[in-house]
Amino acid sequence: MSLRNAIVLSALSLAVAAAGCRKPTPAGGPGDAGTTVAVTTDAAVPKVVEGATRPTIQAFASAAELDTFLKDLLEAQKRDRGRVERSAKGEAQPSPPPAAAPAEAAADSKSAESVTNVQHAGVDEGGIVKLHGDYLVVLRRGRLFTVKVGDGSLSPVSAVDAFGPDVDPRGAWYDEMLLSGNTIVVIGYSYQRGGTEIARFELSGDGRLSYRSTHHLRSNDYYSSRNYASRLIGQKLVFYTPLYMALNDADLYRSFPAMRRWRKDATAADFKRIVEPTRVYRPLVASQALALHTVTSCDLAAPELECSSTAVMGPHGRVFYVSPSSVYVWMTDWVRQAEKSVPRSIVYRMPLDGGPPTALRAVGGPVDQFSFLEGTDGHLNVVVRADAAGEGMWRAEVTQGDVALFRVPTSAFTSDAREADRSRYAGLPRPSGYMFQNRFVGDFLLYGSGSGWGRPSPGTGTLYAYRFAGGSEPATLDLGHGIDRIEALGRDALVVGTDGRDLHFSPVALADRPVAAPRYTRPGASQGELRSHGFFYKPDSPSGGTIGLPVRSAGKPGAAHLREGSASILFLRNDALKLSELGDLDSRSEGTVADNCRASCVDWYGNARPLFFQGRMFALLGYEIVEGEVAAGRIREKRRVSFAPSGGALQIAQ
Repeated sequence: MSLRNAIVLSALSLAVAAAGCRKPTPAGGPGDAGTTVAVTTDAAVPKVVEGATRPTIQAFASAAELDTFLKDLLEAQKRDRGRVERSAKGEAQPSPPPAAAPAEAAADSKSAESVTNVQHAGVDEGGIVKLHGDYLVVLRRGRLFTVKVGDGSLSPVSAVDAFGPDVDPRGAWYDEMLLSGNTIVVIGYSYQRGGTEIARFELSGDGRLSYRSTHHLRSNDYYSSRNYASRLIGQKLVFYTPLYMALNDADLYRSFPAMRRWRKDATAADFKRIVEPTRVYRPLVASQALALHTVTSCDLAAPELECSSTAVMGPHGRVFYVSPSSVYVWMTDWVRQAEKSVPRSIVYRMPLDGGPPTALRAVGGPVDQFSFLEGTDGHLNVVVRADAAGEGMWRAEVTQGDVALFRVPTSAFTSDAREADRSRYAGLPRPSGYMFQNRFVGDFLLYGSGSGWGRPSPGTGTLYAYRFAGGSEPATLDLGHGIDRIEALGRDALVVGTDGRDLHFSPVALADRPVAAPRYTRPGASQGELRSHGFFYKPDSPSGGTIGLPVRSAGKPGAAHLREGSASILFLRNDALKLSELGDLDSRSEGTVADNCRASCVDWYGNARPLFFQGRMFALLGYEIVEGEVAAGRIREKRRVSFAPSGGALQIAQ
């Protein structure tokens, strides 16, 4: 291991955690979830005695064994709670980080074309717009809409509330949608009822929407400024949800995964546990705040929604990532050492086929889901930073410290969770700034820092590129603008960012040595969307295709998309990394619609998307869909439609 790698790894091991650094909730978003974070002690964890066999990941053998464990844990919590109360009177004790404050399908033959910019092919992600055969389905501001686009048409068809008729939407946010066959699933989180909501709708052959049912999944707040809560693999709906273990004498299991079919007079007694004791795994490390890290799978092909969970007890800090084969959960806790809060991590691998979890102990922590890549070569690659605090709201936006690439074969994950060898970490250059962006593209890891949710700032303009499988020295590219978005352009990459005034698109050729190609600059503009789904690249050859990205006027902070529509979708042509402007499709009416919004009245997941399908190009801009066509190298508007609700009826803007 090189001296640089040894220094970086040492810094990662001794870094001060960024716990407590969080941004305020944007105006209009939902408030603090009010999560109660439990305290636990080493008594809950198997001891490692020198010379003895290491403890292994073990499920509880029976309900009685789990009962005994929880009762012992409750007594330990009571003792620790007394110590915390005494510390409030002047006795210094380390405290856990505060609860995070959120801001507010298997493709069948009819829906094989995707309009979602996903991290992994075959792993769909909950979003605001999906394509199913001849219809676009749009989720916005607490409602579902369908628009017919087949047979060359563009016409609104149907609209319904994104929640059931017996559901009070106050305090609920419905932000993610997935499609499996003719079943539409809307994912929401209710602060009023406390948990995840799964609403099912039916899409008829003529594009009509009808409500089927709502199920309430017990969970704590899962919101992230970058990640999505749900995935669809085949007909399997997959969730990751944290459940903080707040035990009491009346109900030891109130923190455990459970589900109920919603009805107006539903009570807590309607919840039925969806995890067997033999699918609950004991903690391997002591933690100041113990959580049940829960992966829930639901069969969308079943007439009645059927879900089951696997839960691992571990530290509360978390980032999760879903590959085509597994869910990875990186858990981090903070312990006091020499007057510092030191991060201590363990990463679990939970197979999607229901196999038992395995784990590795590690240092540092990833920033978001894009910090991970399970490669086709049998290795897991993870970018870790010294001061990463997980992805709970807004923690992905405040990372600092040294950087390393953690690369291990997936076979290194074992039931006894061994410490990863130091040779598995490659120390990398540390960028300035804390709005860290990272992405694996082809054989390279690319990273840097930019403006994020704040106002446009030029930053250092430095992009770092590292061939993660080859071990060569990282390349440093001076792009002259901040790093706010990193995307794949086929086998190459595109970096989007601002210099504080203009918006720049810098292609990067990822050959033997990364090289920045000439950039395209949009004067007086900023990104209209920060979400990964806001971007789309439609290739039409190995080296060519069309780029779409929402944009707005200069100087706007990244958070503007929460309350403002994008001014337009900018389309660019890529020809062997030479970018040329095709033009814009513009919004006309956004900001003037009185839609009587009842839920999700802040566009937390954005409101604008470039759409490419059936050889056509569209811009989703709030309640408008604009179709464009390219002639003589320029895009022009062909037609547009508004699907905005008005007095309960759909109105078409000619």
